[in-house]
Order: sequence, then structure tokens, then C-alpha cells
Amino acid sequence: MMRLPLVYLLAASPLLAQVPPSMPRAGFGAGESVMVMEAHSGKVLFAHNSTRKQPVASLTKIAASCVALDWAAASGTDISKLSVVVPAAVTMVGGPNPMNLKPGERIIMRDALYAMMLSSDNLAALTVANHVGRQLLMSRAKRGEPVREFVDEMNRLAKGLGMRHTRFGNPHGLEREGVKAFSTAADMARLSVYAMQLNPLSFMVRQQSRRIEVQSSDDNRVYTARNTNELLGFGGVLGIKTGTTRAAGPCLAISVHRDPLVRQRPDGSKGVTPRRLIVVVLNSPDRYGRTRSLIAGAWRSYDNWLAVGAPVNNPKRELIKVPNPIAEN
Repeated sequence: MMRLPLVYLLAASPLLAQVPPSMPRAGFGAGESVMVMEAHSGKVLFAHNSTRKQPVASLTKIAASCVALDWAAASGTDISKLSVVVPAAVTMVGGPNPMNLKPGERIIMRDALYAMMLSSDNLAALTVANHVGRQLLMSRAKRGEPVREFVDEMNRLAKGLGMRHTRFGNPHGLEREGVKAFSTAADMARLSVYAMQLNPLSFMVRQQSRRIEVQSSDDNRVYTARNTNELLGFGGVLGIKTGTTRAAGPCLAISVHRDPLVRQRPDGSKGVTPRRLIVVVLNSPDRYGRTRSLIAGAWRSYDNWLAVGAPVNNPKRELIKVPNPIAEN
């Protein structure tokens, strides 16, 4: 039986955020949800409808990538060498399939992850889910449908991270009739913090493009996966994922980096405070414009909070603590 990361078993704190005066208070669309936090301290900087359940489109692929990388780490699998076969059973899916993968073709796991996270390839997501799900079933001596087992693992991860208002229905995020799938801005912020702690995923999502080779019996072909995140590189933005469907609307989760803050301690030593924002916007008619304004306001709020000593009166209301999978294992 394979051992999955301890983080899956840990509880997380509930969330209820206050609205700092430097953040926007109006102008949001009726269905728009927002969560802004600083990842290292867990400080919630702004929340608007952040616990409302709604579809999250391809932000779902963040969870799918986390599960695949957790499985690779736990099982000692080298994702740069593993080839994945696309079975006919999982090729019936709509939405973006820019690589046009076909049954019998092969792609290494790392490239499939690049394709699903940069260019949001749905067949790549299903290919990863099918392969990893099959390995999970084998390691657990179980019978079942591989993609279903993989999605169950996505939901176990969500539970472990305290994503109490989330249910994943598939690895790609497309809506399917009869399948209830939803999350919240707050839950996706938790997931984004976790995802950016995984070094392979953190590296992948900050790339503008990736050259991918697909192998077939006839010939090999090359595809360039391009990052769909228009804010990549803007003001320290490092990723992580875009998403859009008719039901979910335009969605975006990003990580924004600032150089660590170095300060003198009373004893003369130096203290280093890492700084990274997580911003999640769901169903936003102007997800990029909204996110730019949120970034600017969030850094002001965070700087003001640090300037007065980073007070926390009610940790359960003011902080989101997400376990670090590296530190816990």
C-alpha cells in the first residue's frame, strides 16, 4: 500500500476575513468571488464571497497536478522517464485539447503535466489521471476505474487541506451532467499555497512555454505548450493557473513573489520574512484587471500589518494555515 503525504491527514483552520481599508469594497460582479492572502504568514488580506460554492473550471487541474506529483514522490517514480499511454476510454472530452492526443500515443509524465498546467490540455489531464489512478489501484490491490480513483485522491487532498466546501468531479474541470463539482475562492487559495510548495509544480507554472514531444507508432511530433496566464511576469507573478467555462466564468489563481524582508532583531541578529501573495478570483468579467488591482491593494495592506507588529487577535478568523508537505515528510 503506497504511503501518501501526511498533509492529507491534517486539519486546517476555518476562515472568515475582515476587509482592510486599503482594499476595494465595491464594483464586484454578482457572481464574483475573491480571496487574497499572504502565503507564508497565512494572513488573509481580503475576501469577497470567498466561501461561496461555485464551479472553478480548469483551476481543478491544480489539484490534479498536486496528486500526480505527490504520487510520484511517494512511489519514487521519475516523471521525466515515465511514458503514459492515452487509452481510447478517456479520449472523449471537450474543451481545450491543443495537442490532439490520440489512443496509443505516448508522452512522458512531466510533459503531460506541462500541457495541462500551461495550455490547459484536457486530454493531458485525463491521461495523467488514468495512468496515476491505475498505479494507485495496483498499489492498493483494488479494482476500479482509474480516473475515478484519481479523482477520489483529489478529494482526499482537498479534505486534508481543510477545503471543506470543495468537491472535485474530474481531473480537468469541465462541467459534466449529473456530476456535482464545486469549490470556493478560499479553498482554492489553500490549494494554491500547497501547490506552490511543490518544487516541480512551482517551476512548471512559471514557464512561458514548453516544448513537448508526442510519440506515436508512425512518427513523433512536437508541440509547444504556451502559458495562458497573461499576468505571468507582471509585478512578480509566478503562475499558477487560469480557467474558463460557461458555468464558472473566467477564473484565475496566481502566486506573486516579493524579495524576503530582512529586519534587525532587538538582539542584533537579522530576521528574514519571506513574502508571497496568493490571489484567487472566480467568475470575474475582468479577471486580469481585477487581479492587478488586488495585488496593489494587498501589498499595501500587508505592509501596513507588518508595520504595526503583525497583530493577530483571532487566528481562526485572520489566518489560513496550510501544512508544508516538504516539512511534514
